[in-house]
Amino acid sequence: MTSPDRYSREGILAFAEQFPFFRLLGLQVLDIAPGWSKTRLEHRPDLVQPAGILHGGVIASLVDTGIAHALLMTERFQELREQRGALVSVDLRVKFLRPVSGAAVFCEATVVRLGRHIVHAEAVVTDEDGKEVARGDAIYMAVPGNQIERSSGDAAAP
Repeated sequence: MTSPDRYSREGILAFAEQFPFFRLLGLQVLDIAPGWSKTRLEHRPDLVQPAGILHGGVIASLVDTGIAHALLMTERFQELREQRGALVSVDLRVKFLRPVSGAAVFCEATVVRLGRHIVHAEAVVTDEDGKEVARGDAIYMAVPGNQIERSSGDAAAP
């Protein structure tokens, strides 16, 4: 059996399952499509802040990851990938609406505007009961490959 193309839906989902940072947090990429993604994070005692609720930085990571995965199958990302370019975050904002203290959270992210240079995306984080716990939005910038400084150890970059 051959492995899926890294940038196909199946390849992206397979890569996410093995990605060390996602494994560290217990973050799962459940599904993706061009301009949309759904991710999940299980509540764990080691991810809480001193008051016992899910740490805001963990929720922010879920939002950032959800938005990034909503971009991976877009035509603009594919163009940049072919040029060895990237979409990089310029601004990430998260509004926390209610505490999470013992349940999984889900993030649904959508691309609002996919411009040639600037991308705007939004995310809604809900608990297992469907109640909103946070909202986030991000601005990403398209950076052509000839404008990216790569380290000498970056031989595996797409």
